[in-house]
Amino acid sequence: MEGLKVSKANLVVYLHPSKANKVQQAILRQLSSLLFQFSEAFDGVVLAYDVKIRSRNAKILTGICPYFGVKLKAELLLFTPKPNMLLEGKVVKLGKESIHVIVLGFSSATITFEDIREEFKYKLRHGEGVYTSKFHKRHVIKVGSMLRFLVKR
Repeated sequence: MEGLKVSKANLVVYLHPSKANKVQQAILRQLSSLLFQFSEAFDGVVLAYDVKIRSRNAKILTGICPYFGVKLKAELLLFTPKPNMLLEGKVVKLGKESIHVIVLGFSSATITFEDIREEFKYKLRHGEGVYTSKFHKRHVIKVGSMLRFLVKR
């Protein structure tokens, strides 16, 4: 699937002095806070990471509470959807005006009425909404279907 990329990064993680005896654990906790959230710095959503500490020396920041910085090399798996990318997701909700899709199990996308191909018409079948094709009667979009779509914005 498009939108996934591995990125190598040189990072500096700043830790509180109380974490000096458990540096490895503190670094992993700090990096875990980046998971599944959009990051402006990485221009995407961090899905996974692999970390190697570059140096055993840490730089101490001066101030009221002297944090120390640890230099890291990290490989990050990023989800960065861009316009005109082809993505795949599972339909979780259908409405007359839109189709709601979950991509990679965590990211929500909405396909609005204007972007649904004209060959598909919304119908109620057995109390559930579905989109059926005019040309291929067995081609049906319903809750649970996998859908490929282009990212508009």
